[in-house]
Amino acid sequence: MYGAEHLLTARAVSRKVAEQLLERIRWWEWYTGVFGAEINNNPAPGNKEGGLTTIFEKSLGAISKGGTTPLRAVYRYAERIREKGFVVMDTPGYDPVSVTGMAAGGANIILFSTGRGSVFGFKPVPSIKIATNTPLYRRMPDDMDINAGVIMEGVSVREVGLQILEEVIAVASGKRSKSELAGVGEQEFNPWVLGPVL
Repeated sequence: MYGAEHLLTARAVSRKVAEQLLERIRWWEWYTGVFGAEINNNPAPGNKEGGLTTIFEKSLGAISKGGTTPLRAVYRYAERIREKGFVVMDTPGYDPVSVTGMAAGGANIILFSTGRGSVFGFKPVPSIKIATNTPLYRRMPDDMDINAGVIMEGVSVREVGLQILEEVIAVASGKRSKSELAGVGEQEFNPWVLGPVL
């Protein structure tokens, strides 16, 4: 979210929540500096191949996935989530480490969107994979649960949102996600170790 955090602080339910988010941003600036890195550098090679030119563009996309509801709380890595609604947990960007923190905080289903085809599947909690484009969904039918790319073909955001909600309810009720059916995710549990994990 670096470089676009002002969009979240404007949605915070209180000044305290906004300040907690900004404190986390300042911590990341310090943390990356300790290891001689910069938090505002360009995205990873795969993101560049996908068309992103700056980390700020990636941040705008990440924040847009959070919808438009108020930001209710900010949590540190693996901290127990107690607030209902839209919250932010401070995690590294590396998917296995990030999702491990979310699961430790209480998440029991992961909605994982991908535009390039990450084969991430997480255990001990189910991961519902959301393809952001139809070519990806067609290329990886055994790993993608939802095709959100149909929005670009005229299906409404609301309709796809309802499809995602129905899939969450089905998986919470015992349906196995495609990652679970494929046996993907056994090696994804990866706690954050101190060091340059961004």
